[in-house]
Amino acid sequence: MTGLLDHMRTHNTPPRLLAALRALVRKDTLWLIALAALVGVLAGGVVSLMTTATFLAHHLLAPGSGRLSGLTTVNPVRALLVPMCGGLLLGLTSLYLARKTRFRPADPIEANALHGGRMSFRDSLILAGQTILSNGCGASLGLEAGFSQLGAAFGSRIGRQLRMHRADVRLLVGCGAAGAIGAAFDAPLAGAFYAFELIIGSYTFTALAPVALAAICGIGVVHLTGTVLPPVWVATPQGIPLLAYFPIILLGIFAGLVGVMLMRGVTLTEYTFQRLPMPVWMRPALGGLLVGALALISPSVLSSGHMAMRAGLISSPPFMLALGLLGLKALASAISIGSGFRGGLFFASLYLGVLTGAVFAGALAPLAVLPVSVCTIVGMCALAVAVIGGPMTMIFLALETTGSLPLTGAVVVSAIVSSMTVRRTFGYSFATWRFHLRGENIRSGVDVGWMRTLTVERMMRTEVATFPATETVQAARLAFPNQTPRYIILCDEQNHYKGLVENVLFHASRVPETTPLAELVAPDDLALTPTLSLSTAIDTFERLARPALAVVDDDNHILGLLSERYVLRRYAEELERTRRELAGEKYRV
Repeated sequence: MTGLLDHMRTHNTPPRLLAALRALVRKDTLWLIALAALVGVLAGGVVSLMTTATFLAHHLLAPGSGRLSGLTTVNPVRALLVPMCGGLLLGLTSLYLARKTRFRPADPIEANALHGGRMSFRDSLILAGQTILSNGCGASLGLEAGFSQLGAAFGSRIGRQLRMHRADVRLLVGCGAAGAIGAAFDAPLAGAFYAFELIIGSYTFTALAPVALAAICGIGVVHLTGTVLPPVWVATPQGIPLLAYFPIILLGIFAGLVGVMLMRGVTLTEYTFQRLPMPVWMRPALGGLLVGALALISPSVLSSGHMAMRAGLISSPPFMLALGLLGLKALASAISIGSGFRGGLFFASLYLGVLTGAVFAGALAPLAVLPVSVCTIVGMCALAVAVIGGPMTMIFLALETTGSLPLTGAVVVSAIVSSMTVRRTFGYSFATWRFHLRGENIRSGVDVGWMRTLTVERMMRTEVATFPATETVQAARLAFPNQTPRYIILCDEQNHYKGLVENVLFHASRVPETTPLAELVAPDDLALTPTLSLSTAIDTFERLARPALAVVDDDNHILGLLSERYVLRRYAEELERTRRELAGEKYRV
């Protein structure tokens, strides 16, 4: 599809067709829904191709087996060599990319939050390839990062090629992620709410049809290609006694704390690898060797853990075994991310959640309050909420994966409690925590990029009244006989900023004429720089309680003036525009 659009843009006649398609999409929502369906099909194709490629790579480590985490034994030589060689290849590839190209892919959340849905298709393709390599050699990470990255990139590319509105491009990015996650888990509701909660950042009625259809189309593709696993049916009770909700609340708290420790552990492990006296490109090889050594204890730590998760739901491990596997899998996942492998914790968090539920059930065994099957399903949902975020996504995923509708209340309670626990003790999901470590204040895919595009330079007024800072009030009154400027910017002979004076001419009775203008400058006077964002300007106005501030360059030369009234008006206008887009009230022309 993207190749066809590129071809159309390089010839004379096809651009007319491209313009016609753009006009149709802008005028009629049905065409946008059709594009969302196409994006869902492409995302489902991505899931099928990446899954098949990963299965082929798994044969290097375990010939005759497609799912590594379901193995009971593994060849020791292969377990050590294959992850290490895969890590070495990944490190060398990363070294080449760092030297030859600019490679910094923006994931779907970051793209929608900061860049209006703009994603590099080339970078996304490279990231998907690195994810296949990482998972294929046995790194303890999932494929979902590559699934959603490439699926969303298709949506972004199509939207940008058609020059669609910013809100529509962001919607197509969400459709690509919905199709990918829905296809990966055979769970349409989970895929749709993954897009709403994490990628788009909000739910709107107008986005329901495109996102849901994309998820369904993605699932249809994996069913046609035979790359979807059969559903898991877990024997669960028909109802949950009211008194049983107390231990369910405790399990939600426990899972939330385990999730926080996991995220902290990943950061600590990454810091430890950075401190090692070895080249960066060698770190994945060392990480692969360590993961392979852990696989000698239990092969379930390999890859995403999807088969091990399914086995744990069907037949839960005993307390001590579950506790040991929980520690091994958490350590393997932390090492994999910390050493530089590509992938996500979505799949891994599900398996870790099942083990967390089994550990909790084992601790409660003397009380016999909850069946182990209930604890594993509830724990799977609660820990996934803690690590990934998106409570509704994980609630639907747990119910759709296991078919345990009678546990709806228990799953909902555990998800809410886990989310609140993480919010109060940590404040981030894994994705937003990684953004925080990079210095980005992103909490979800809600569009905040427009605030960064509204800089002080774009909003300031360049026609300002300036006057030498060495003059007096009387000189200023004589210099402006027929006008009374509200603000006078003081400067020296080189136009360097010396301060801002407000309403000098309105206070003739209170300000002596012989008063130097420099004495009227506030002690905490501050000037803005042109590159500051709208949010930073608003914070500065609130902190200083000033109605206006001067704008200067790096050499302290005067550039203009910015008033708080104008900034707040522009902020209100952008908020209203964003609200209309979320409500589906934007105009199509």
